[in-house]
Amino acid sequence: MEKFDVCVVGAGPGGYVAAIRCGQLGLKTALVEKAYLGGTCLNWGCIPTKTLIAGGEVLSAARKASEFGVDISGEVKVNWAKMQERKDAVVAKLRQGIAGLLKSAGVTVFSGRGEFLSKKQLMVAAGDDAGKVIESANFIIASGSDPLIPRFIPEGKRVLSSTELLSIDRIPKSLLILGGGVIGCEFACLFAELGSEVTVVEMLPTILPNIDADCVKVLKKSMEKLGVKILTGQPLSDIKCTSRGVSGKAGEEKLSAEYLLVSIGRKPCNAELNLPAAGVKSNERGFIPVDEYNRTNVPNIYAIGDVTGKIMLAHFASAGANQVASTIAGKRTQFNGELTPGCIFTVPEIGSLGMSEAECQAKGIQYNVGKFTFAGLGKALAMNETEGFVKIIADRETDQILGIHIIGPHATDLIAEAGPVLAMEMTARELGKIIHAHPTLGEAMMEAAHAVHGECAHQPTRRR
Repeated sequence: MEKFDVCVVGAGPGGYVAAIRCGQLGLKTALVEKAYLGGTCLNWGCIPTKTLIAGGEVLSAARKASEFGVDISGEVKVNWAKMQERKDAVVAKLRQGIAGLLKSAGVTVFSGRGEFLSKKQLMVAAGDDAGKVIESANFIIASGSDPLIPRFIPEGKRVLSSTELLSIDRIPKSLLILGGGVIGCEFACLFAELGSEVTVVEMLPTILPNIDADCVKVLKKSMEKLGVKILTGQPLSDIKCTSRGVSGKAGEEKLSAEYLLVSIGRKPCNAELNLPAAGVKSNERGFIPVDEYNRTNVPNIYAIGDVTGKIMLAHFASAGANQVASTIAGKRTQFNGELTPGCIFTVPEIGSLGMSEAECQAKGIQYNVGKFTFAGLGKALAMNETEGFVKIIADRETDQILGIHIIGPHATDLIAEAGPVLAMEMTARELGKIIHAHPTLGEAMMEAAHAVHGECAHQPTRRR
């Protein structure tokens, strides 16, 4: 039996960051991982998806090269095998980097599945270090989540989760996607760009139901331009799977495709942890409730990331990891994940933080809106990426910025500015006074702040 100050279960973006920070803070730290360092995000989620999306962006740019005065002779086509090879190389390099960071922080890594024996002991099972028992003063559960495939979905080789679709051996001629959320829309854009015939079925009235409605309108139009068929307001029913493909119905419309991607949510990955042995409680959906310090009902056991059922984003998990490490090290701090930006890697991208118009209306908040389109930016025109806008929502009485929503080129990068803006409770006038470099895409943030009060010089002036 080995004794530690902290034992982290799961090496995803929450777990490995927690382990590194604990090591840096002088705590003797163990990390238990049953598969690969980096968890879902690095191995089957964020990184491989965005690597393939980057390939799709290069393909799109090559097809539009003549618009920039660049002539490409010969056929521009996808080499899927090389795209997969590059994706795997990126993942392997980052995985190796995490291993080096853990080593430099003095973290002891155990390979295998963690299983609690008590609130102070955990056994490593079914892995290279199977049979080893870890005793620790504190535990951090960061076991993540898995794709959710409901029982009404038939099993078969043609029915895929996002994990399986990432490593498919060829680009499907046709792809049916169940679920118009973030994952469904990202994959729809990617495979439509690669040449697949894509249909998205979303039971709710709109795709991306929690995203700013104006952003969704722009995205829907763009997806349809890519050739994606979007069916909303009706469930996918009568689903059948054969060795050749899948079929189903959305309302009265019959649908068929080579493959079905099921992307309707995720479930906690903690069934094998033997939580009852440690006394840790989970809710009816299997997620682990935590308090403002990310503590479970057992004082020395914490939980972060997807397994808590809160915000299922890698950066949310990493932020929780830093907070828990500080708390265990004696620097007790509360965790506030309210200012967690949302990033969607569709065509075009979406970045958002804070309240939407719908949320303001639901709470009876009077507000002003400032919007500036990328079509009005010199940099966007130079890039030939003019679709979308930056939208700022500000309290009508105080002028405090309540929400920022971006759809357009590099929206997922541009939204980073919204974090300090909302954290510092900045007003639209204050943001507008901050000089933004020209020519850049970031100017749209300043222009949208001016637009809140009708003072944007780069929009037509409304006569009073």
